[in-house]
Amino acid sequence: MRLIPAIDIIEGKCVRLSKGDYNTKKVYNENPLEVAKEFEAHGIRHLHLVDLDGAKSKHIVNHKVLETIATKTSLQIDFGGGLKSDEDLHIAFESGAHQITGGSIAVKDRETFLGWLSTYGADKIILGADANNEKVAVSGWQEESDLELIPFVQQYQSEGIEYVICTDISKDGMLQGPAFDLYQKMLAQTKKGLHLIASGGISTFDELPKLAEIGCEGTIIGKAIYEGKISLKQLEHYILENG
Repeated sequence: MRLIPAIDIIEGKCVRLSKGDYNTKKVYNENPLEVAKEFEAHGIRHLHLVDLDGAKSKHIVNHKVLETIATKTSLQIDFGGGLKSDEDLHIAFESGAHQITGGSIAVKDRETFLGWLSTYGADKIILGADANNEKVAVSGWQEESDLELIPFVQQYQSEGIEYVICTDISKDGMLQGPAFDLYQKMLAQTKKGLHLIASGGISTFDELPKLAEIGCEGTIIGKAIYEGKISLKQLEHYILENG
Protein backbone atom coordinates (compact mmCIF):
# COMPACT_ATOMS: atom_id res chain seq x y z
CA MET A 1 0.00 0.00 0.00
CA ARG A 2 1.33 3.42 -0.98
CA LEU A 3 1.76 5.97 1.80
CA ILE A 4 0.82 9.43 0.56
CA PRO A 5 1.37 12.35 2.92
CA ALA A 6 -0.79 15.41 2.26
CA ILE A 7 0.15 19.05 1.95
CA ASP A 8 -2.80 21.45 1.84
CA ILE A 9 -2.03 24.96 0.62
CA ILE A 10 -3.62 28.28 1.53
CA GLU A 11 -1.79 31.47 0.50
CA GLY A 12 1.30 29.41 -0.29
CA LYS A 13 1.49 27.96 3.24
CA CYS A 14 1.12 24.40 4.50
CA VAL A 15 -2.12 24.19 6.53
CA ARG A 16 -4.69 21.67 7.80
CA LEU A 17 -8.42 22.03 8.24
CA SER A 18 -10.93 19.95 10.21
CA LYS A 19 -13.85 18.51 8.21
CA GLY A 20 -12.96 20.88 5.36
CA ASP A 21 -13.94 23.95 7.39
CA TYR A 22 -11.76 26.93 6.40
CA ASN A 23 -12.39 28.54 9.81
CA THR A 24 -10.42 25.72 11.47
CA LYS A 25 -7.27 26.54 9.49
CA LYS A 26 -3.99 25.83 11.26
CA VAL A 27 -0.70 26.81 9.61
CA TYR A 28 2.02 24.17 10.09
CA ASN A 29 4.75 25.58 7.91
CA GLU A 30 5.23 28.73 5.85
CA ASN A 31 7.31 26.74 3.37
CA PRO A 32 5.67 23.66 1.77
CA LEU A 33 8.92 22.75 0.00
CA GLU A 34 10.63 22.19 3.37
CA VAL A 35 7.83 19.80 4.35
CA ALA A 36 8.02 17.96 1.01
CA LYS A 37 11.81 17.59 1.29
CA GLU A 38 11.44 16.14 4.77
CA PHE A 39 8.97 13.57 3.44
CA GLU A 40 11.38 12.69 0.65
CA ALA A 41 14.29 12.34 3.10
CA HIS A 42 12.29 9.60 4.89
CA GLY A 43 11.86 7.48 1.77
CA ILE A 44 8.41 8.75 0.84
CA ARG A 45 7.79 8.74 -2.89
CA HIS A 46 4.27 10.16 -3.21
CA LEU A 47 2.55 13.40 -2.26
CA HIS A 48 -1.07 14.55 -2.23
CA LEU A 49 -1.02 18.31 -2.82
CA VAL A 50 -4.27 20.23 -2.41
CA ASP A 51 -4.81 23.79 -3.58
CA LEU A 52 -7.41 24.95 -1.03
CA ASP A 53 -7.40 28.48 -2.50
CA GLY A 54 -8.13 26.86 -5.84
CA ALA A 55 -11.00 24.80 -4.39
CA LYS A 56 -12.57 28.01 -3.10
CA SER A 57 -11.99 30.15 -6.18
CA LYS A 58 -12.84 27.35 -8.64
CA HIS A 59 -9.65 27.59 -10.69
CA ILE A 60 -6.01 26.64 -10.11
CA VAL A 61 -4.20 29.12 -7.81
CA ASN A 62 -1.14 27.57 -6.16
CA HIS A 63 0.52 26.07 -9.26
CA LYS A 64 3.82 27.78 -8.36
CA VAL A 65 3.97 25.70 -5.15
CA LEU A 66 3.34 22.59 -7.25
CA GLU A 67 6.09 23.57 -9.69
CA THR A 68 8.59 24.27 -6.89
CA ILE A 69 8.00 20.91 -5.20
CA ALA A 70 7.97 19.03 -8.52
CA THR A 71 11.27 20.54 -9.68
CA LYS A 72 13.09 20.39 -6.34
CA THR A 73 12.06 16.87 -5.21
CA SER A 74 11.49 13.54 -6.96
CA LEU A 75 8.06 13.06 -5.31
CA GLN A 76 5.24 11.87 -7.54
CA ILE A 77 2.56 14.47 -6.92
CA ASP A 78 -1.17 14.04 -7.20
CA PHE A 79 -2.64 17.55 -7.37
CA GLY A 80 -6.20 18.68 -6.75
CA GLY A 81 -8.31 21.62 -5.69
CA GLY A 82 -10.27 23.85 -8.05
CA LEU A 83 -9.40 22.13 -11.33
CA LYS A 84 -12.35 23.11 -13.49
CA SER A 85 -11.14 23.68 -17.05
CA ASP A 86 -8.87 22.15 -19.68
CA GLU A 87 -6.57 25.13 -19.09
CA ASP A 88 -6.36 24.36 -15.33
CA LEU A 89 -5.42 20.79 -16.14
CA HIS A 90 -2.83 21.87 -18.67
CA ILE A 91 -1.24 24.19 -16.06
CA ALA A 92 -1.24 21.41 -13.41
CA PHE A 93 0.52 18.89 -15.67
CA GLU A 94 2.90 21.56 -17.05
CA SER A 95 3.76 22.48 -13.45
CA GLY A 96 4.80 18.89 -12.71
CA ALA A 97 1.74 17.01 -11.44
CA HIS A 98 2.03 13.25 -11.95
CA GLN A 99 -1.73 12.78 -11.48
CA ILE A 100 -4.63 15.14 -10.86
CA THR A 101 -7.73 14.66 -8.72
CA GLY A 102 -11.11 15.87 -9.94
CA GLY A 103 -13.92 16.00 -7.39
CA SER A 104 -16.62 18.63 -7.88
CA ILE A 105 -16.11 18.64 -11.65
CA ALA A 106 -16.90 14.91 -11.83
CA VAL A 107 -20.30 15.75 -10.32
CA LYS A 108 -21.06 19.07 -12.00
CA ASP A 109 -19.47 18.69 -15.43
CA ARG A 110 -19.18 15.02 -16.34
CA GLU A 111 -18.45 15.79 -19.97
CA THR A 112 -15.29 17.78 -19.20
CA PHE A 113 -14.11 15.23 -16.65
CA LEU A 114 -14.64 12.32 -19.05
CA GLY A 115 -12.81 14.34 -21.71
CA TRP A 116 -9.80 14.54 -19.36
CA LEU A 117 -10.00 10.79 -18.80
CA SER A 118 -9.91 10.05 -22.52
CA THR A 119 -7.18 12.66 -23.22
CA TYR A 120 -4.78 11.85 -20.39
CA GLY A 121 -5.67 8.23 -19.52
CA ALA A 122 -6.85 6.40 -16.41
CA ASP A 123 -3.41 6.40 -14.79
CA LYS A 124 -3.34 10.23 -14.73
CA ILE A 125 -6.88 11.11 -13.63
CA ILE A 126 -8.11 10.33 -10.10
CA LEU A 127 -11.77 10.53 -9.14
CA GLY A 128 -12.17 12.45 -5.89
CA ALA A 129 -15.22 10.83 -4.30
CA ASP A 130 -15.62 12.59 -0.98
CA ALA A 131 -18.67 11.82 1.07
CA ASN A 132 -20.81 12.73 4.04
CA ASN A 133 -23.28 10.03 5.11
CA GLU A 134 -22.41 8.17 1.88
CA LYS A 135 -23.58 11.16 -0.20
CA VAL A 136 -21.03 12.80 -2.51
CA ALA A 137 -19.88 16.26 -1.38
CA VAL A 138 -18.62 19.00 -3.70
CA SER A 139 -17.16 22.54 -3.79
CA GLY A 140 -14.43 22.03 -1.20
CA TRP A 141 -17.04 20.10 0.82
CA GLN A 142 -19.19 23.21 1.20
CA GLU A 143 -22.09 21.42 -0.55
CA GLU A 144 -23.60 17.95 -0.27
CA SER A 145 -25.10 16.50 -3.44
CA ASP A 146 -27.89 13.92 -3.58
CA LEU A 147 -25.62 11.41 -5.31
CA GLU A 148 -25.04 8.11 -3.54
CA LEU A 149 -21.32 7.45 -3.15
CA ILE A 150 -21.02 3.81 -4.27
CA PRO A 151 -23.23 4.03 -7.40
CA PHE A 152 -21.32 7.23 -8.30
CA VAL A 153 -18.00 5.33 -8.16
CA GLN A 154 -19.48 2.31 -9.99
CA GLN A 155 -20.67 4.56 -12.81
CA TYR A 156 -17.24 6.14 -13.25
CA GLN A 157 -15.59 2.72 -13.10
CA SER A 158 -17.71 1.74 -16.07
CA GLU A 159 -16.31 4.83 -17.86
CA GLY A 160 -12.74 3.64 -17.22
CA ILE A 161 -11.77 5.29 -13.92
CA GLU A 162 -9.21 3.21 -12.00
CA TYR A 163 -8.04 5.53 -9.20
CA VAL A 164 -10.44 6.84 -6.54
CA ILE A 165 -9.62 8.91 -3.47
CA CYS A 166 -12.43 8.60 -0.95
CA THR A 167 -12.57 10.86 2.10
CA ASP A 168 -15.24 10.39 4.73
CA ILE A 169 -15.65 14.08 5.62
CA SER A 170 -16.96 13.37 9.11
CA LYS A 171 -13.57 11.77 9.85
CA ASP A 172 -11.28 14.30 8.15
CA GLY A 173 -8.83 16.05 10.44
CA MET A 174 -10.51 14.59 13.52
CA LEU A 175 -7.77 12.01 14.32
CA GLN A 176 -10.45 9.47 15.28
CA GLY A 177 -9.65 6.72 12.81
CA PRO A 178 -10.56 6.18 9.13
CA ALA A 179 -13.80 4.84 7.66
CA PHE A 180 -12.82 1.15 7.58
CA ASP A 181 -16.40 -0.07 7.09
CA LEU A 182 -17.06 2.31 4.22
CA TYR A 183 -13.89 1.25 2.38
CA GLN A 184 -14.66 -2.42 2.89
CA LYS A 185 -18.16 -1.88 1.53
CA MET A 186 -16.85 0.09 -1.47
CA LEU A 187 -14.32 -2.59 -2.40
CA ALA A 188 -16.95 -5.31 -2.03
CA GLN A 189 -19.44 -3.47 -4.28
CA THR A 190 -17.16 -2.18 -7.04
CA LYS A 191 -15.42 -4.02 -9.84
CA LYS A 192 -12.07 -5.67 -9.21
CA GLY A 193 -9.04 -3.56 -10.01
CA LEU A 194 -10.19 -0.37 -8.29
CA HIS A 195 -7.24 1.53 -6.82
CA LEU A 196 -8.96 2.86 -3.71
CA ILE A 197 -7.03 5.49 -1.79
CA ALA A 198 -8.23 6.02 1.78
CA SER A 199 -8.23 9.53 3.18
CA GLY A 200 -9.39 11.20 6.37
CA GLY A 201 -9.17 10.35 10.04
CA ILE A 202 -5.88 8.42 10.11
CA SER A 203 -4.72 8.80 13.70
CA THR A 204 -2.31 5.97 14.58
CA PHE A 205 0.27 3.92 12.74
CA ASP A 206 -1.64 0.66 13.49
CA GLU A 207 -4.48 1.76 11.20
CA LEU A 208 -2.22 1.58 8.14
CA PRO A 209 -1.76 -2.23 8.00
CA LYS A 210 -5.55 -2.57 8.56
CA LEU A 211 -6.27 -0.39 5.52
CA ALA A 212 -3.78 -2.46 3.50
CA GLU A 213 -5.50 -5.65 4.65
CA ILE A 214 -8.92 -4.35 3.53
CA GLY A 215 -7.42 -3.80 0.08
CA CYS A 216 -6.79 -0.05 -0.09
CA GLU A 217 -4.12 0.69 -2.72
CA GLY A 218 -2.96 3.83 -0.95
CA THR A 219 -3.68 6.00 2.05
CA ILE A 220 -3.38 9.74 2.47
CA ILE A 221 -2.02 10.89 5.81
CA GLY A 222 -2.31 14.49 6.91
CA LYS A 223 -2.88 15.83 10.38
CA ALA A 224 -1.53 12.69 12.10
CA ILE A 225 1.94 13.54 10.74
CA TYR A 226 1.73 17.24 11.58
CA GLU A 227 0.45 16.60 15.09
CA GLY A 228 3.13 13.98 15.76
CA LYS A 229 0.69 11.04 16.09
CA ILE A 230 2.58 9.16 13.36
CA SER A 231 6.29 9.76 12.89
CA LEU A 232 8.06 9.93 9.55
CA LYS A 233 10.44 7.33 10.97
CA GLN A 234 7.49 4.89 11.31
CA LEU A 235 6.47 5.56 7.72
CA GLU A 236 10.06 5.04 6.59
CA HIS A 237 10.18 1.62 8.31
CA TYR A 238 6.82 0.66 6.76
CA ILE A 239 8.09 1.53 3.28
CA LEU A 240 11.35 -0.37 3.79
CA GLU A 241 9.52 -3.45 5.06
CA ASN A 242 6.80 -3.44 2.41
CA GLY A 243 8.80 -2.32 -0.59
